[in-house]
Amino acid sequence: MSEEVPMSAPLSTDQMLIEKLLAHLRAEGYSLRIQQWYPARVRQLLDYCNRNGLSIETVHPEHVMRFLRGQYRLSRKRYSELPPFQKWRHRYTGAINMMLRLVHGAWPVPDPPHTALEAFHRDIVKDYDTWLRDLRGLHPLTRAKRTRHALQFLTSLGQRADQQGLADLSVRDLDAYLKQCCDGLRRGSIEDRTVCLRDFVRHLWRTGRTAIDLTGTVIGPHIYEHEDIPVALRPEEVQRVLEVTRKDLSPVGLRDYAILILLSTYGLRAAEVVNLRLDDIDWRRDVLRVRHSKTGTSSELPLLRDPGEAVLRYVEKARPSSVHREVFLRIQAPHRPFKSGSILNCVTSTRLRAAGVTPQGRKGPHAFRHARAVSLLRSGVPLKIIGDILGHTSAAATAEYLKLATEDLRTIGLDLPGGILP
Repeated sequence: MSEEVPMSAPLSTDQMLIEKLLAHLRAEGYSLRIQQWYPARVRQLLDYCNRNGLSIETVHPEHVMRFLRGQYRLSRKRYSELPPFQKWRHRYTGAINMMLRLVHGAWPVPDPPHTALEAFHRDIVKDYDTWLRDLRGLHPLTRAKRTRHALQFLTSLGQRADQQGLADLSVRDLDAYLKQCCDGLRRGSIEDRTVCLRDFVRHLWRTGRTAIDLTGTVIGPHIYEHEDIPVALRPEEVQRVLEVTRKDLSPVGLRDYAILILLSTYGLRAAEVVNLRLDDIDWRRDVLRVRHSKTGTSSELPLLRDPGEAVLRYVEKARPSSVHREVFLRIQAPHRPFKSGSILNCVTSTRLRAAGVTPQGRKGPHAFRHARAVSLLRSGVPLKIIGDILGHTSAAATAEYLKLATEDLRTIGLDLPGGILP
């Protein structure tokens, strides 16, 4: 007679949530300490919910806050010295927020609209976001910025932003909003706000919500041609940054050196670096495929020895194991790709400071891009070739970099029309 094999008891809902959290922590590369710490904190919250007749699916931020304050009171009875509550609660919030994001998809869950007017505004912004996504094909980060400013504009109008109020929208309303939200901003930032407002006003007119087209009345400050092109790093400064960074053999150092040598060798945009995927590197053909974030095109560039070896060293020795295919990942858990190219501002500014290099202009990754453009120009490379390397689709875009090499332009002899004496 065969021996009966006992079946394991089915997991409870709480146990399933803990297992889901553990699987997420392992997949994202969190340490064993965190894999023990986070589930323990979450179990305390689940016990609190069970005692108070709550489910994790319906828990609200105020429930979490009551739980945290209760835990703080218990800890004060147990320990004589504790940091203030606002600081102490972070011992719990990381684990709790992660668990609730796994359950809800986003946390905190957005509150439902409190008034009919607020619901009306959300519907307009949702429709605007759909238009930006489906018809304009804009990047999610760009859409998030545009919709945020759109909702901010509607909120600023108050009760006048109902259906009739939008139909009567005037230039005075637009001017008042821009004056309010742009006070103290630099011209480039003001221009960005006006672009967002102009685009939303165009959408309101396109969908028949405004009686007249006010798009042309949203006028930003005059931005002088090429005024935002920063001062380029000198070749010796670029070399100094690379040399100092190369000596850092930590995982972060190996990653940052690979990023910097790609920026300085190819003049890539920050977004092009963070979006670089493992499949974009053809090691057999020594080819690097770059997706140009600004134009939507792609280029195949020769994979030169120095950047190739730097990327290979990082991938083999420092890149965390991950399901993500992007080349560059966070070294600390969670091991995810960078959300946007703006994170490289931290990389470049940190490495510039470590090398003792203080640029006159901006310290972001674009400083390396402009330095490469000037270097190519000074080497006599034609503008067309420079534009191809930088991923430009027009000569005008490449010509902006001429501003950075005015001394070189003075050495170029120009043919004068007949009859004009020097």
